[in-house]
Amino acid sequence: MSAPLRLACLDAEAPPLFSLWTPENGRTGYEPGVADALGTELGRPVEWVRVPWVDMIPAVQRGDADAVLCGQGITAERQAQVDFTRPYAIFHEGVLVRRGAGIRTAADLVGRKVAAIENSTNMALVETFSGAVPVAFGPGSDDVYADMLAALLAGDVDAVVDDDVVFVPLGTTHPDYELAFTVQTANRWGVAVSKNRPDTLAEIDGALGRLIESGRLRDVWKEWLPTLDYPFGDT
Repeated sequence: MSAPLRLACLDAEAPPLFSLWTPENGRTGYEPGVADALGTELGRPVEWVRVPWVDMIPAVQRGDADAVLCGQGITAERQAQVDFTRPYAIFHEGVLVRRGAGIRTAADLVGRKVAAIENSTNMALVETFSGAVPVAFGPGSDDVYADMLAALLAGDVDAVVDDDVVFVPLGTTHPDYELAFTVQTANRWGVAVSKNRPDTLAEIDGALGRLIESGRLRDVWKEWLPTLDYPFGDT
């Protein structure tokens, strides 16, 4: 039997990206769907290494996992720590606020507390909002997304910035939250691999390329993200 493809990820509920792991169903969502397609293409069963957000890249560097497939925007800071495959997703960024807050543009965030995950592309965007007060989330959290939503609902922060995909389940009629605006940032998400494992990087990147070329990645996207435009053409 082939060795499992060990993938590090946060164990949290963030549909349509991923669900909490259960013994009966494992994990479901877009990223697990991508992982399953990669595993099938490589002939390797997928094994999830569930760790806190801040330990995903260290887990790969230690060799506890083969790669990270979990919300990793390809940034210069991360590229200094790990290598990335070609993108398996491209997302824009949304600004979520409490319903009725009257926030519609970045100018409305002056003097407001704006939450994002520490050292993320989302936090980099927050830091471009002139006059906004960045509030970093992440260290020590088992479910950073849930923590940010709870802080927004409690009034501890005035807005949350995250990739548009994570706000899809909230729709347009959620009683507590509304999407203030979206910034067309086209953040590329990739699979992160330790710098001392170029063969693993080439293996996963090649498989991902074949999934894109064959249209199988598009099928996974349409299954889980039907309201978002597929970013890799019509194949």
